[in-house]
Amino acid sequence: MTDTTIATVGELIAAPDRYDPAAPLRLATQPGYPLEHLLARVACTPDRADGDSPADTDQPVVWLGAGDQVGYVPAPVADALGWS
Repeated sequence: MTDTTIATVGELIAAPDRYDPAAPLRLATQPGYPLEHLLARVACTPDRADGDSPADTDQPVVWLGAGDQVGYVPAPVADALGWS
């Protein structure tokens, strides 16, 4: 398995391009207690979203929000993600 980081919107868009666009999409979290979630929202904020006043030159950051918990990540998914 190759450990890959998706760090930009472009990388996120490109990552699933080999899959059926109609396939369900889930977010797997917490490798030690693997749960699956729907994605809820996409938001964009200045880079400094910690309460400090952002500078005009800060690059916006796009956020994917976890939605409802669907259940536990199946064992084959945990294996594919390198969590087992």
